[in-house]
Amino acid sequence: MMLLKDAKTLDSYLAQGGFEALRMALRKKQDQIIEEVEKSGLLGRGGAAFPTGMKMRFTAKAKGTPKYIVANADEGEPGTFKDRVLMERNPYQILEGIIIAAYAIGAGKGFFYIRQEYRKLGERMKEIVNELRTEGILGRNIYGSNFSFDVEVVMGAGAYICGEETALLNSIEGKRGYPRIKPPYPAQSGLWGKPTLVNNVETLANIPVVVKMGGANYATMGDEGCRGPKLFSVSGFVKGPGVYEAEMGKITVGELIEKAGGVDGKLKALMIGGGAAGFIVDESFLDMPLCFRHAKERGIFLGTGDIIVFNESMDLWKVLLKIAEFFEHESCGQCFPCRYGTKKMREIIEKIVGGEGRKEDIEKLNSISNAMKIASLCPLGTSAMLAYESAMKYHRDELMGVIR
Repeated sequence: MMLLKDAKTLDSYLAQGGFEALRMALRKKQDQIIEEVEKSGLLGRGGAAFPTGMKMRFTAKAKGTPKYIVANADEGEPGTFKDRVLMERNPYQILEGIIIAAYAIGAGKGFFYIRQEYRKLGERMKEIVNELRTEGILGRNIYGSNFSFDVEVVMGAGAYICGEETALLNSIEGKRGYPRIKPPYPAQSGLWGKPTLVNNVETLANIPVVVKMGGANYATMGDEGCRGPKLFSVSGFVKGPGVYEAEMGKITVGELIEKAGGVDGKLKALMIGGGAAGFIVDESFLDMPLCFRHAKERGIFLGTGDIIVFNESMDLWKVLLKIAEFFEHESCGQCFPCRYGTKKMREIIEKIVGGEGRKEDIEKLNSISNAMKIASLCPLGTSAMLAYESAMKYHRDELMGVIR
């Protein structure tokens, strides 16, 4: 395995070839590192699937110093826990990826932003950062080179919205975690108005793999439009919930569920993509290869790469109510469409769950959905209704069966 190997200590990581990629990178020109990442076809693993090499190049070319790099470990998507498992089992590879990426873009300072709910992991990451400073892998003149770089671990305050990159940057700066209007993007104006590279921790863990293999060799893994290994969170009514690693595009939704022990009971529905994607679909998606491109071709987003399995015992309106409650609670309230829309969404679905649903309630939900997608400031508002919309598309008869 390339990402989920057991390397919880520095000695175990070094024994498995840890930090060899960093040594290799420090012997190359910075632009060569970015070229290899571009050749690899590595896409961001935090949900947006933006080309990693392109983002690195934008930041490297941006005017202004100092430059910063941020590792996003604010994993708040419902049903997603891959980053937690990665940080528990292979934390040093994430940090190696941060250091290599920092060297490539010319950053001298990095921030490791981890969600408040992962407090113990946050303390562990601080210990590891201190350990790497002692070993000369962080700090001045890393491995005897002219490159100096350090990392600061920052604990979030428990806000889902801080998983959005600009809200995360505001949080690091000590401000309220409100999303910023884009453009400008962080690559041009990020932390304190300086060029900043923000990447998910799984994305960063792939960078040492790219450097060691070479971009062209890395690109042979996976499928067109989705290269390399990927971590998938599988939960719900399966016999073996957990995190599974596979090459993107080389395993289908159904095969992943079988890898997780199969469905516990009879399959009713699947939720694909986490809270920000939140597509509730049917068994017709079991043959879909798990890849950003294949998901887009089927009209959905793969998001963070999680699958929640529901069996016949689940009331889908109750599932939608839980999702609505989550988004109402986590809306930062900065923009009116999201602040008002998530509240009304929860109220209407609550009414339907209580057995008082009317056809006009469905019309209201559809109207709210359209308004939030058009006018919300960030992905929380624009995606909050995706689960409802997809459930209505693939499970309409069941959902409408309780409407008077």
